[in-house]
Amino acid sequence: MTIWNPWHGCRRISPGCLRCYMYRRDAAVGRDSTVIEKTASFDLPVRKKRDGSYKLAEEGTVYVCMTSDFWIEEADGWRPEAWRMIRERSDLRFTIVTKRIDRFFVGLPADWGEGYPNVTVCTTCENQATADFRLPVFLSLPIRRRTVIHEPMLEEIKIAPYLAGGGIAGVICGGESGPDARLCSYDWILSTMRQCAAAGVAFTFKQTGARFEKDGKIYAVPRSLQIPQARKAGIDLAGRG
Repeated sequence: MTIWNPWHGCRRISPGCLRCYMYRRDAAVGRDSTVIEKTASFDLPVRKKRDGSYKLAEEGTVYVCMTSDFWIEEADGWRPEAWRMIRERSDLRFTIVTKRIDRFFVGLPADWGEGYPNVTVCTTCENQATADFRLPVFLSLPIRRRTVIHEPMLEEIKIAPYLAGGGIAGVICGGESGPDARLCSYDWILSTMRQCAAAGVAFTFKQTGARFEKDGKIYAVPRSLQIPQARKAGIDLAGRG
């Protein structure tokens, strides 16, 4: 897995942002997370070696803007160049996760059409309110590959109506990490899994989070065990696609 952060910094816009890891990491080094600026890795996908080959080899998925949001307003002037690099590197698979899916068309390339084949767009929905706001917009957009992320999952979410049309390829669920993590219930995870199963949509239980409730008991799960414990549950689904 490769992470490409062309810019850094963000602003909180919904409950899922409250304890974002980016703010915690920046605070530890005295950095102001609200300052949005291009990074030294801005041109990472198109950097080349002396022999003219790309430094970033064709391998795995490139996750974009994990310490910001691809559609944050301050990056409007930089986004066209980021799209140009994504188009140039058609041999790589890019995954873009956003909470600002309502800004999708800002700076969208003229040749986007129904979407670049090498781009997956994910929108996060941490509770029912964000799902009901973002998913109708998400489903209306010209995107070839789209997934939904419930992380941090803050409550049970009725996503079934948005899965019925087949526009969503998969749903990923996970709890919140960090010292002040909010509760994630296994019942919420199972609810989403069952909704995905009924719709034939792929499902992934990514991580338990640090405070995890199961069978009426709340567990403090160390960071090193949050992903392994989720995998151990064995509830992931491949989907019909």
